[in-house]
Amino acid sequence: MLTRKSKIFLKKIISFFSVIRGYNIWVIALAQYLAAIFILAPEKRAMEIILDWRLFLIVIASTLTIASGYIINNFYDAKKDLINRPRKAMIDRLVSQETKLKVYFAINALVALLMFFVSWRAVLFFSAYIFLIWFYSHKLKKMFLIGNITASILAVLPFFGILMYYKNFYSVIFVHAFFLLLLIFIRELIKDLENIEGDLITDYKTIPVVFGEKSAKTIISILASATLIPVYFLVDIYDIGYMDIYFYLSLVALLFFVVKLWKSTTKADYLKLHFLLKFIIVSGVFCIILIEPAVLIHGKKLISAY
Repeated sequence: MLTRKSKIFLKKIISFFSVIRGYNIWVIALAQYLAAIFILAPEKRAMEIILDWRLFLIVIASTLTIASGYIINNFYDAKKDLINRPRKAMIDRLVSQETKLKVYFAINALVALLMFFVSWRAVLFFSAYIFLIWFYSHKLKKMFLIGNITASILAVLPFFGILMYYKNFYSVIFVHAFFLLLLIFIRELIKDLENIEGDLITDYKTIPVVFGEKSAKTIISILASATLIPVYFLVDIYDIGYMDIYFYLSLVALLFFVVKLWKSTTKADYLKLHFLLKFIIVSGVFCIILIEPAVLIHGKKLISAY
């Protein structure tokens, strides 16, 4: 039997897990390792990458920074979340704002300490990343379009940190990043449609708030069509092995997504579309293993020769 204090403590743990979105963080860590093995450093053996303690610290620092980002974002969005996600907001409020801030600063201090063992460049990179997340939550998030663009860039920055570590600046990597960036940007706009009620009340200048839902749907449709560009390069120009199957299926899923988007009118509809996008993104993480490293190395050398 759990005592009353144990139950309260357990509820606070669940609350904090909800605040930092722990279910997302493990996926990001896995994505970083898979990206390192199959995309960023395919010339290295997998075990060599897995046992690299510096990479391990970078991945830990990335996940901790993202967790602290969720905390500070939750801190600033408390009022908005009560409107858009009342059930989740009530769970999140089991942990006081003061405690959240203390944990936020403690995590960031730990990140700086960990990066000190990697390099001074890593310290600068993560310090800048932490600052940008705070500045986004504090100021940029409410700004028209800038908030969406910043959120999308912040989502892919952890992978840029690993890219800087390996220093493999091949064009194929940036095409992969562009595809991911488009998906994340679309997801941000869907979240704006989903949260339009709270954004109106709390004065967030999003595209649906400023121009209306129809204009937002048009922009999302254009962005979904734009994914054809990176998919063309990845499938027809670069050699990515069997991962081209994922990109073909992604285009089919995005076509279905756009059709459903124009039929959507309620928050529940937009929530389903949000989950579909999240499924496409997370599937991409697991499908990285379909890339054949030897083939990718050859493709990189071929492209870099031009």
